[in-house]
Amino acid sequence: MNLLDHPDLADRLAAAYALGTLRGGARRRFETQARQSPALRAAALAWQERFASMTELQQPQAPSPNVWKRIENLVAAETAPLGPVPPVANGGWFTALRMWRAAALAGGLATIAAVGAGFYLSDELTVQRMQLAQLDRARAGLAQEKAQLVAQLQATPEIRYVAVLSNDASSPAMLVTFDPKHNTLTLKRVGAFQEAADKSLQLWALPASGAPRSLGVLSGAPVVKLTAAEPQVGAAPALAISLEPKGGVPSEGGPTGPVLFKGPVLPTT
Repeated sequence: MNLLDHPDLADRLAAAYALGTLRGGARRRFETQARQSPALRAAALAWQERFASMTELQQPQAPSPNVWKRIENLVAAETAPLGPVPPVANGGWFTALRMWRAAALAGGLATIAAVGAGFYLSDELTVQRMQLAQLDRARAGLAQEKAQLVAQLQATPEIRYVAVLSNDASSPAMLVTFDPKHNTLTLKRVGAFQEAADKSLQLWALPASGAPRSLGVLSGAPVVKLTAAEPQVGAAPALAISLEPKGGVPSEGGPTGPVLFKGPVLPTT
C-alpha cells in the first residue's frame, strides 16, 4: 500500500516511528517506503522534533540522594570482582542481568515518551475540537443573521404605485400605496373626514374605459389594508372613494353614493 495515498495513516505511522512504538515488519516497511519518499522522511523528522521539544518544556529537577545512591550501588556491583561462576547459557547471569536492565530502561523511556506523546496529542485534539466548536458557532450565527435578513427583506413592502385622494377642494383625505410583492393596498386617512355609523367608504379603480371596479370596502380604522392584484391597480389611471350604505355595494353596479375623494395613480419608478 502506498502511504502517500493515505495521508492520515502516513502521519500516524510517522509519529509511531519517531516515538519508537512502530516495530517489526511494520517498521521495516515504513523505512523502505521512507527511503523512496521525501515526504515520509520529512513527516518522521517532524515528529521527532516534536517529541524532542517536549523535553524542553520540562522544568529541570535535581535527583534525590536516593537516586545517586542507587546509581553508585549499580556501578559498584558492575565493577566489583566476581569469583568463579558456573557457566550459564547465553553469556551468564550477569550478562543477562545487564541486558534485562537495558531492556527495562528502554521500556521505561518508551513508556515516558508514549505518555508524553499521548498528552501532546490529547492537547492537540482538544484545541482542534475547540476551534471546530467556534467555527460551528460562527456558522450558526451567520445562518441566523442570514435568516433574519431574508425575513426582513421579505417583510419590507415594495411600493410601486401611490395615489393621494382629495376632495373637490383639493384637500388630501386618503394616502394610497400598493405593494405588488404582497398584493396589498394600504390606505391611510390623512384628513378629518369620518363617515357615519350606517355608512361605509368603498374604493374604486377608474379604468381608462369601462365601468369602475370595486377594490374593497374600508373600515373606520386610520389605516386599512386591502388585497388587490397589480393589473387591477396598475391599469387604472385613477382611484376614487364613494360613500355607500354600510358594507358597500356590488362591484357590477358601480358607485351608488357620492364620490367623495379621487386622485391619479402614480408609479414610483
